[in-house]
Amino acid sequence: MLTPRPFLPSDMPRVQETVAEWIATAGRDAYDHVGELPHRVYDNLRGGPPVGDLVHVWEHRGEHGHERRIGGVTICLRFGSAFDAFCAPELRGTDSERAMLTFAADTTARHMADDEEYVLTDLFETDTTRGRLLNELGFTFFRVWDDVNTRDLTGLPPVVVPEGFTVRAATLADADALAEARNASFGSDWTGAAYRDGMMTRPGYDPAGEIVAEAPDGRIGAYTVHWVDERNGLGHFEPVGTHEAFRRRGLARAVMAESMRRMAELGLRRVTVNHNAENLPAAQLYGSLGFTLECRTHGYRRAKGQDSMSR
Repeated sequence: MLTPRPFLPSDMPRVQETVAEWIATAGRDAYDHVGELPHRVYDNLRGGPPVGDLVHVWEHRGEHGHERRIGGVTICLRFGSAFDAFCAPELRGTDSERAMLTFAADTTARHMADDEEYVLTDLFETDTTRGRLLNELGFTFFRVWDDVNTRDLTGLPPVVVPEGFTVRAATLADADALAEARNASFGSDWTGAAYRDGMMTRPGYDPAGEIVAEAPDGRIGAYTVHWVDERNGLGHFEPVGTHEAFRRRGLARAVMAESMRRMAELGLRRVTVNHNAENLPAAQLYGSLGFTLECRTHGYRRAKGQDSMSR
């Protein structure tokens, strides 16, 4: 029997290892990078209902209720209206995957604000199995969501650091400066304590994977987190940001180039980065670093008042 239970932070390493095995078995059509898991749970869901109400681990259980292998993961209420559902390759297209989608959609709808009209999700454009199930559950395609870009970790660009700046790995002591940089790049509302306790010290995050460009006055001008999937030799960037006071100085390029150098040293073979398909500056930055379009994600939506059981 496959049943959901609330996610605990201590689950994160095991969940990441499991999803990495799924990717090794079945490829990337149904799975984003394992680094997206801590990013989406710790970053996207902060400030909302308890994570245990929104994130669930789906497990096969024995006759006496003992935990067995993970069969799926659902993440609800991202950006206030979106959900993710990842399931084991052998469950793709089955009633188990349908149950996960139904659960995630209905959980998201239950927690959404009154002024949100649609429950949203996305999929890789090549994932015809997920597209069929979403259509059966009343979801329809409404936009191209992200461009997914990739490059090999060979022939890397040089790390060019503007005069006076230092490019290095983050430490816990950078929490206040990182919070300021994130707020000034994405309009978020992190505090140093919240970023340290809610991201930097959580399972699945490694401060050495967050590369920063430190300004002469100690502020962080740009930053990126590179996530590592050693099982599949794959790195991933999420997020990439530049403080509004330090834009157009090549700082984002510098931290990404340094991150790619470090990923190559770890033996990774390839790296990916996603961006909103309408974000032309991001496309230009990543293109200048040698990234090319691999595929796109498609957004699907369903009216909030339409539950899955009505299909």
